[in-house]
This record gives sequence, structure tokens and C-alpha cells, in this order.
Amino acid sequence: MGAAVALPVPKTVTDALTSVKITSAAGEASGFELTFSFSKNSPLNTILLMLGQTGPFIRTIITVSLNGQTQVLMDGMITRHQVTPGVGPGNSTLTLTGSDLTSVMDYVEFTGIPYPAMPAEARVAMILAKYAGFGIIPLVIPSVFQDFPVPLVTIPVHKGTDLAYIVQLAQEAGYVFYLKPGPAPGTSVAYWGPFVKAGIPQPSLNINMDAHTNVESLDFSFDGESKSIPVVYIQNQETRAPIPVPIPDISPLNPPLGAVPPFPVKFNPLKDTAKMSPAKALSLGVAEASKTAEAVTGKGTLAVRNYGHVLRSGELVGVRGAGMLYNGLYYVKSVTHHIKKGEFKQDFVLTRNGIFSTVSSVPA
Repeated sequence: MGAAVALPVPKTVTDALTSVKITSAAGEASGFELTFSFSKNSPLNTILLMLGQTGPFIRTIITVSLNGQTQVLMDGMITRHQVTPGVGPGNSTLTLTGSDLTSVMDYVEFTGIPYPAMPAEARVAMILAKYAGFGIIPLVIPSVFQDFPVPLVTIPVHKGTDLAYIVQLAQEAGYVFYLKPGPAPGTSVAYWGPFVKAGIPQPSLNINMDAHTNVESLDFSFDGESKSIPVVYIQNQETRAPIPVPIPDISPLNPPLGAVPPFPVKFNPLKDTAKMSPAKALSLGVAEASKTAEAVTGKGTLAVRNYGHVLRSGELVGVRGAGMLYNGLYYVKSVTHHIKKGEFKQDFVLTRNGIFSTVSSVPA
């Protein structure tokens, strides 16, 4: 922790730490909560003094060492603190709540800055460059359907704070924006791009496999009415007639993880797409299709000691022992870390597009 640079905290502070909660979800901002027990002579009073003097600019980095490797779980800023006095001496509780470094992008408005002849990805890269001092590394993926503004026709202008404008550009391109802490302490990767549901899977989650079981609970649900086909409208420039274009939910970046998806029961017309350029309308349709494709949801809890790894959100993971319908690969939508002395558990949410696996085996 630190006002400008995060430094290792003294042992007395870690000894006073009673619990850690970190929520990480793909495509969303992450948050954390630290709970301490302290007395009037505790060094935690120094942290309270820093909070009173510097406001929300207390940087906090949370790491965990497992199997000889250090992983960064959170790199963010404290946004709120709460003190609960105890009845007896040493029983007071200090709770620090914060979010990842996207919070520093949401303090100052830069409305009115022009970006002539710059596509969305160039604007995002320019905005993120000013946060290099926080160790933020931009990872900007060019739009699938690029829309280059012509200066003689229109000049894009910054609207609101940096975070609000980057999120707006992501939504218009059918993309997501979020920060991924690490790989080294003090650095974060700022990802602006599409949902990528592909890659090397994490070690499998096992249920009902006797000695090989590594999760405490895992439940699945299937929603057959969740799938819909988004429809965008592209306007014919000659006749001014809108042309409806259905958008499939399968793409190279979003391959099917379930062999039998539910039949779409409804069509979802996207409003105002006829007023947009064809590239922007198609991008919105692709993003909406990926959101409505997840018919299978799995929720569970695991102990990291039994799993042997830290489950990460935004990546694939295999499931074994859940039966023919629900075995196979899943996308880890969110993970909540719960850390106490002698205990490290994770609540997780898995999603995929249908039942039955598309692969015959998953990594153990």
C-alpha cells in the first residue's frame, strides 16, 4: 500500500488483517474489500491518517503466492473506509473498500478534446497512454468493422471522463473494456477488444470423482428461453429502406462450447441501428449476439488448496464428473476470492452456449 507507490506493508498490518474479498468479472471493473481488527495503538491508525490526507489515492496491490509463483489478484485504489468501534479493547474493525485502477480514469472530465481522422482504437490508445505512470499497459484490438471518420464530414470529440468515453467507444464497437492486474506487481493490462472465449483451458474442475474431486459445490442451470437472435438494420442509401440483418452468435473469437444450443425463440431488433454506419451496426449486433448465447450457467465454490491453482476469470476451464450434458469446456464469467487465515476459497460462475461437450477430453 502507499499514497503514490505501493510498498510492502509491515507485519503488524498483515497480522491485523482478518479477511480479504476480491471480485473479478470479465468485461467489468473489479473490486476488493479488506477487513482489519485494530486498537487505538495499532499502526492501522497511520493508514486512517493517510486516507484523511490523500483521499482516494491510496494504491493497494494484493498478491498471493501459490506453488512458488506470485499472482496479482488486485491492483487498485481505496475508495471508502468504515470504522466500527468495538465494545472491548482491540475489538474495533476497519473495513477498506476499493476498485481497480479504472477509478483513477473517472475523476476528471476532458469533454471537448478533438480527435480528427482517428478511429476508435487510436483514440483509446491515446487516452490510455497518459496512465503509463500507474503501470497500465494498453492492449487495444482493432475493430472488426472499422469506421474511419472523415474530417470534412465529422470530427470525433471526447465526451465525459476518460473511463466513460472509453466504455462508450467499446460499446459502439461491440467491445468490452476492463483492467487485468499483473502479470507483475505494479502493472495492469488495459484490454479494449472483443470477448474472446478461446485459448488454453485452465486445469479442470472435478465433481463426483472421489479422491479427484477438487470443488466443494457445483450446480448447473439451463435456460432454454435465453437465446435470441439480434437483428440490425442497415439503411439503403439509394432507397432509404432499412434492410434487416440477423446476426449469428458464433464467430472465430466466440466458438461454440456446447454441441446442442437451444433453439432461438425470439428476435431482438436493435434500435437506431439504421442511423448508424454499417460497420458500427454490425459491431453492435455481434456483441449483442455473444451476450444472449449463454444458455448454460454453472455456479460453485472451490478451495484453492484442493484445486492447486487460482481460478481466473475471462478464461476457459474444463469440467469433469458432471454428466454427459454438462461436462466439457466453459467460460469463466466471474470469480470472487475469499481469503482468511488458513483459508482461500473462490466462488465462480461458468457459462457456455449449450449442453453436451464439443470436445472429447479436457486438461486435468
